[in-house]
Amino acid sequence: MSSGGHGSATDRRLNALFRHLSSSARMDPQQLNSIAASPTSANQNDSVFSHVVRAPEDPILGVTVAYNKDPSPVKLNLGVGAYRTEEGKPLVLNVVRKAEQQLVNDRSRVKEYLPIVGLAEFNKLSAKLILGADSPSIRENRVTTVQCLSGTGSLRVGAEFLARHYHQRTIYIPQPTWGNHPKVFTLAGLSVKSYRYYDPATRGLNFQGLLEDLGSAPAGAIVLLHACAHNPTGVDPTLQQWERIRQLMRSKGLLPFFDSAYQGFASGSLDSDAQSVRMFVADGGECFIAQSYAKNLGLYGERVGALSIVCKTADVAGRVESQVKLVIRPMYSNPPIHGASIVAAILRDRDLFNEWTFELRAMADRIISMRQKLFDALRARGTPGDWSHIIKQIGMFTFTGLNPQQVAFMTKDYHIYMTSDGRISMAGLSSKTVPHLADAIHAAVTRVS
Repeated sequence: MSSGGHGSATDRRLNALFRHLSSSARMDPQQLNSIAASPTSANQNDSVFSHVVRAPEDPILGVTVAYNKDPSPVKLNLGVGAYRTEEGKPLVLNVVRKAEQQLVNDRSRVKEYLPIVGLAEFNKLSAKLILGADSPSIRENRVTTVQCLSGTGSLRVGAEFLARHYHQRTIYIPQPTWGNHPKVFTLAGLSVKSYRYYDPATRGLNFQGLLEDLGSAPAGAIVLLHACAHNPTGVDPTLQQWERIRQLMRSKGLLPFFDSAYQGFASGSLDSDAQSVRMFVADGGECFIAQSYAKNLGLYGERVGALSIVCKTADVAGRVESQVKLVIRPMYSNPPIHGASIVAAILRDRDLFNEWTFELRAMADRIISMRQKLFDALRARGTPGDWSHIIKQIGMFTFTGLNPQQVAFMTKDYHIYMTSDGRISMAGLSSKTVPHLADAIHAAVTRVS
């Protein structure tokens, strides 16, 4: 900085500021020079963030970005896991509209902050939904449930709690799994390892590999389990296999962390889709459960979910909750009120609940019918290979077995968008679009190796 009378306007202002401050805080002129030369100075043209590189699109959400840019009238988005009607439109459940109307009509409702743990009634009803209303864990007050930001937020809060308070910092996740799982757990402070799950040869469960990998995991390790409708493969263990997994995990003291994103959405039955979780809770052991209402109530954008932690005693559950609150408070303070109020209104009212189960069954049945239609269409075309996995897998997604080159071909030549691992959202299909997809798969399999 110039010390004479010919300095810039900025220099003169800084000199005036220096004189103003010097009486109370003796600032070294050298320090003043460093301020003038700092990257935030008005003389600098470059951003202090000019070194930041552009991140790649999220592999799942990026599919929609590419789809939206495609002008083709026959384009088809099978990437993102969101339910669509037979007309290809997003669906708001009738029962959700009724519950929202009730909330709007209730003039006593206010928009005050919720407690850190969220809406108490929502938490209580969410625990009953996943664990069963007659669960001893609920009766004995051994469960703490906190409202979180859908499934992702529930996983993150649970993982951060474990990173602070659990003696084992390693979590085993299935291979493959939802793409966000490793990121959520790593950023929460856990070390992520994988266990074998999917067998590409059979397009089914690699049960032996799963048992071997969990059997060799260190005692006390955390294990992520998909409660039902495994994402991305659609391959679930049978109840007998679940029981073997439970016995192995309990014998080694492995801690189960369930991700329940599709309760009722897989089979159409809320109770059937919760059986894996309830088996683990029934033995009196401890476990974590992340719930999401995005898929089964269509509340994607409301970001409404819950984290339940089943403990050995009511006293431990109370202390655990007190520490979970310390995780949530600096993260997002407290959760939003609207989505949780919708869920609570539906779960508390017998008529609304029954209507929900009816709509839920209809969504699940439509997805199951799309599986059958796609299988039949491929068989009718004589497409090489065994495509029976399409009807054996369950839930929103099918792991087709298509490779990245075949996926790229289908996108380029047929304007069909999906993740590069060959996962397709069955919920994005309709009777009208099945033939187009079957044509594309047939072409990809016969023309691209």
